[in-house]
Amino acid sequence: MDGVNKKIKQWAKQMPKLNTAPMALTARLQQASKHITEELNSTFKHYKLSDAGFEVMATLLRAGTPYSLSPGQLLDQMSITSGTLTTRIDKLEKKGLVKRKTKKDDKRGVNVALTKKGLKLIKEVVVEHAQAQESIVSVLDEQEQQTFVVLLQKLLAANRKDLK
Repeated sequence: MDGVNKKIKQWAKQMPKLNTAPMALTARLQQASKHITEELNSTFKHYKLSDAGFEVMATLLRAGTPYSLSPGQLLDQMSITSGTLTTRIDKLEKKGLVKRKTKKDDKRGVNVALTKKGLKLIKEVVVEHAQAQESIVSVLDEQEQQTFVVLLQKLLAANRKDLK
């Protein structure tokens, strides 16, 4: 019996009419989220990166050559505030992993780009990150993973206010 089952049994004794089925699911989702976050953050720490820094650099890498986006484009893809983005960029810039570049066609505009050092690092980290993700979900076969993805998409779509 895991800790969640123990709590559900306790609730059944104290409040027999309480519907604990959602509790069984949400408690396990919270535990899984915490475990996944800890596992993935260990990869970032190994490279002296935060999950926030990784997110910026991975977004720039996914953009493709020249691995550069405007702050607005980064914001659209990352769902964070501009102040948060500025802080993340500042930290990465101090490490020499990204740089701000004035746009050629608009001197008032700025793009954020990976440096050579940043590009090399993020390519390494992404591979290890993907391997860590693969390891985390390896307990599920491919069909179970696909089913879980579909169910989580449904759950998130119904509960995310920014998608409505």
